[in-house]
Amino acid sequence: MTVNEPVTQERATQEQAEAPAVTGERADLLETLAKHRHFLRLTTRDLTDEQAGLRTTASELCLGGLIKHVTSVERNWVAFILNGPSAMGDFTAMTEDDWARRADEFRMLPGETLAGVLAEYADVAARTDDLVAALPDLDAAWPLPKAPWFESDARWSARRTLLHVIAETAQHAGHADIIRESLDGSKSMG
Repeated sequence: MTVNEPVTQERATQEQAEAPAVTGERADLLETLAKHRHFLRLTTRDLTDEQAGLRTTASELCLGGLIKHVTSVERNWVAFILNGPSAMGDFTAMTEDDWARRADEFRMLPGETLAGVLAEYADVAARTDDLVAALPDLDAAWPLPKAPWFESDARWSARRTLLHVIAETAQHAGHADIIRESLDGSKSMG
């Protein structure tokens, strides 16, 4: 396979068939994460790009922005699992511009589409799933990046980091359900 070779359905199916089955703890982690990803994505069903960008509560949050945020969170924590705290940077040294860029994660920006946001989330999810299946050791740990919300000198294993990603995804799926219900009365469950 060359770098520019397109991924075809046939090749993807072949690679899946060749990949070893994920079992045990890793399967449990991936299944739980998949469930919460599903509920988050479900809140956007049948929406237009405009609706995905609407704020429907007192919060600054919108559905498209929540998916962008969860995508970024998952991408950054996977980078942490692979490369440690340097992959995430020093939150204590962030500038106003850095915080403004981070705030853009929570809203749909001009030119962004719900389909594009969901596609990026699917790409990040696939990379996470591949990493979890291939990690040699879920106990491998790194010190947390510097941030006022982390206890100093704490270390997180790959397992703990994945549990954090699951918790973030579940929490934001709940937020998304409230936003969607406020938009048009639709619910993910109930």
